[in-house]
Amino acid sequence: MTITAHRWQMTRPGAPMQREAFTPEPGPAEVVVAIAGCGVCHTDLGYFYDGVRTNQPLPLALGHEISGHVVEAGTEAREWLGRAVIVPAVLPCGDCDLCRRGLSTICRAQKMPGNDIQGGFASHIVVPARGLCAVDEQRLAAAGLTLPQVSIVADALTTPYQAVRRAGVEPGDLAVVVGVGGVGGYCVQVARAFGAVVVAVDVDARKLDAAVHDGGAALALNARELDARALKKAVADFAVQRGLRSTEWKIFECSGTAAGQTTAFALLVHGATLAVVGFTMDKVELRLTNLMAFDARAIGNWGCPPELYPAALELVLDGRVKLAPFVELHALAEIDHVFDAVHRREITRRAVLVP
Repeated sequence: MTITAHRWQMTRPGAPMQREAFTPEPGPAEVVVAIAGCGVCHTDLGYFYDGVRTNQPLPLALGHEISGHVVEAGTEAREWLGRAVIVPAVLPCGDCDLCRRGLSTICRAQKMPGNDIQGGFASHIVVPARGLCAVDEQRLAAAGLTLPQVSIVADALTTPYQAVRRAGVEPGDLAVVVGVGGVGGYCVQVARAFGAVVVAVDVDARKLDAAVHDGGAALALNARELDARALKKAVADFAVQRGLRSTEWKIFECSGTAAGQTTAFALLVHGATLAVVGFTMDKVELRLTNLMAFDARAIGNWGCPPELYPAALELVLDGRVKLAPFVELHALAEIDHVFDAVHRREITRRAVLVP
C-alpha cells in the first residue's frame, strides 16, 4: 500500500514551517502511524525560538507527543496493524547494555521524534514498533476522551509520572510543584493520585486557578507576590495546618525557567527531594552546599520508559487524572499561528495539532 503523506518542517529557527510531501516506508521492525494528534511542547518552542539544536539536522518536522492508528507495518510488527497507539516521546533501542540494565532513559541509541527522527507535526510518521503504547478506544470513549487528546500522554503526562515515581511520592507526602502549566499541571494531578497533598506555585493566576479547581492542588501560591523566604514560610505553615511533615518535601521544578529553578531550590528542607523536570537554556546561580546541609537530593528526569506508559494512561482512563480541561485542539495547517500563540502565552492549555 502506498501512502501519500505530508509533514510541516522547521527549516531554521523562527521561519515559517514548510509543508513537505513524502511517502512513509516502514522497516521490518517499524510501523507507519496515521497521526490523530500531536501536542505542542515547551521543548518544541525551545528548538523553534531559542536555538536549541536538534540531533538530526534541519529541515525536520518537530513534535513528540503523538497518538494515532497503525496503518502499515514491517514484517516483524504486523501485530500492530489497525491498533490505536500512543508513540513514546523517547524510544530506547531495547538491546543495549543500558536498556538491559533497566536504564533505558539514558539509552545512547534512543530515538526521539522531532529530534532524532522526523516528528509528529505531520499526517503520518514512521517509528519503531518496540515500546508503542496500545490504547483501548472503547475505554477511551467511555472516559469521554478522543485519541487526539491523549497524544499528550506521550510527554506532558508520562514525564511527570516518571518524576513522581522516582521521587518516591507516597500517601501523606507534601509535594510542591513549581510551574503548573503543561507538564506541571499534570505533575500536580499525578502527585495527588499517588497520595500526596500538593502545593502549586506559579506566576500565572489562571494556571494556579486551574491547578486547584481542575487539578486538585490543596494550596496555590503566586511567586510574583511572595519572595523566596515568604514562599517557603507559606508552605511550611500550610504543612503544619494540615498535619504534614516539615521535612522530606518532594519538590518538582516544572516551569523550565531560571526563576522557577531558583525558587524550587530555595524550598529545600531536610531530607527533601528536588526533581528537575522542566528544561531551560538559562543558567542559574545556586549554593549546592544546601544539598549537603539539608541531606537532600536533586534528580533529573528525561522522559519515561515505554513500559510505564500503560500505568500512566490508566490514571487517565480511570479518571484520576483529567486531560480535557487542559487540552485544546487546533488544525495542523495552523501550526505557525499556534506556535506563536503558545509562545506568547495566549494559549495556556496544551495545544494539540490535528492533521
